[in-house]
Amino acid sequence: MVKVIMHGCNGKMGQVITRMAASDPELKIVAGVDARAQALNDYPVFGDISDCDAEADVVIDFSNAAAVDHLLDWCQEKQMPVVLCTTGLSEEQLKKVEDAAKRTAVLKSANMSLGVNLLMKLLQDAAKVLAPEGFDMEIVERHHNQKVDAPSGTAIALADALNGALEEDYEYVYDRSGQRKKRDSHEIGISAVRGGTIVGEHEVIFAGEDEVIEFKHTAYSKALFAKGAVAAAKFLAGKGPGRYDMSDVIQL
Repeated sequence: MVKVIMHGCNGKMGQVITRMAASDPELKIVAGVDARAQALNDYPVFGDISDCDAEADVVIDFSNAAAVDHLLDWCQEKQMPVVLCTTGLSEEQLKKVEDAAKRTAVLKSANMSLGVNLLMKLLQDAAKVLAPEGFDMEIVERHHNQKVDAPSGTAIALADALNGALEEDYEYVYDRSGQRKKRDSHEIGISAVRGGTIVGEHEVIFAGEDEVIEFKHTAYSKALFAKGAVAAAKFLAGKGPGRYDMSDVIQL
């Protein structure tokens, strides 16, 4: 039985994972942490992780960027493995993630979905063939109107997957309104759409001369991210210090 501390337990994803864990015989949430320490769950909830005294094997984090620094400090001190799902981290925080991984197991993924992580691998194969042939690469991501960070962490991860497959670095372009000029061949355009209740949609476009190839992933429910987080927690429990991602969990 893997014992979990749910960091951000009263948020939307925290509640999805709580419901999922309730029917999982291999995993149990033993405590939660949330700034809104209401008793919404059948486990104790702490307003600050420093006050949490529950015995656990791993932390699952779906909170917000402002809470991540304190969480990482605590996980390093306790040498507690952490599945870090919060997006929108600053460059300084991303460096802190890497530093924390020297003392404890840290699994960070911009997207916990099996499909998205498979998509990244497919995109790398496509980029190696198409980019040298002059295909332009564009990413369009769509999310609900409550999402505060843009572009999404997943969109950046997809761009990084494309860039990592190529011999030359491509520049990321988020806004074309500031200057009037032709598109550079060594850039990846990233556009963000916010509206309604869209759970998450990512489209990658390879636009060439006389033909276009598109890859698309659509999330219809937050449950798919919860499933990935739960699988990641089971994988990470008992692991030694190091930096892990979803490709380690699903062994692509």
